[in-house]
Amino acid sequence: MPTPDSTSITELLAAARRGDVEAQNNAASRVFAELRAIADGYMRRERPDHTLQPTALVHEAYLRLLGQDAPWQNRTHFFGIAAQIMRRILVDHARRTTAARRDRGLLVTLDDASANATTTGDSALDVLVVHDALEQLERLDARQARIVELKFFVGLSLDEIAELLEISPATVSREWAMARVWLQTRLADD
Repeated sequence: MPTPDSTSITELLAAARRGDVEAQNNAASRVFAELRAIADGYMRRERPDHTLQPTALVHEAYLRLLGQDAPWQNRTHFFGIAAQIMRRILVDHARRTTAARRDRGLLVTLDDASANATTTGDSALDVLVVHDALEQLERLDARQARIVELKFFVGLSLDEIAELLEISPATVSREWAMARVWLQTRLADD
């Protein structure tokens, strides 16, 4: 039997989905640090007094990931799906909070890695506005929206995105540039 270190994340997650408690524990410990880094990236863009903490975001995302029925192609695929799930959790949280307060006061700050996505740099944008912009982009060009999500939220390199999407790095670079311009225009309009 392979040791936990030699077992791929994909194999561990498959066993965890089948109910193997040891695999669940091993998978959780192996992916927690990377999921936490993704969650930290999301939460850095949120307002400082956000009620959802990165650890809670990781735990909720992990539980939802285990509930997924799709097989993971590889590590990059798993973390791409994890980033999508975290984004959905934050958007759902923002919608619940907004509905409760009847106020769109939930802000996301686009800085550091996300500075490429907007010309506004350190300005704060409503998390729901960013989500809505990505949904609009997805309706126009699903692949560009996926590239933005993988680059902006997961932090994958253009080469990693190309491998995951099975397209050339040049295509990823070109589509990333077009998506950035579209987002800059869309977010500037709001």
